[in-house]
Amino acid sequence: MEQDRIQQALARIEAATSRIERIAARPAPSPAAPADPDLARRHEALKREAWAALAELDSLIETIPA
Repeated sequence: MEQDRIQQALARIEAATSRIERIAARPAPSPAAPADPDLARRHEALKREAWAALAELDSLIETIPA
């Protein structure tokens, strides 16, 4: 009985290893063009706004006396 459980566990481990090896052998997906150009444009605008806000915060922090 115990031997059967060990064999089953080893079979599951081997199956999982095979699945991992198959996935690891696949080529990495290439970055695709955004599916929604408007969403990509808004995302870039939001990133610019965020960087501008961070730059403003940095400059404000620099004015605080130590």
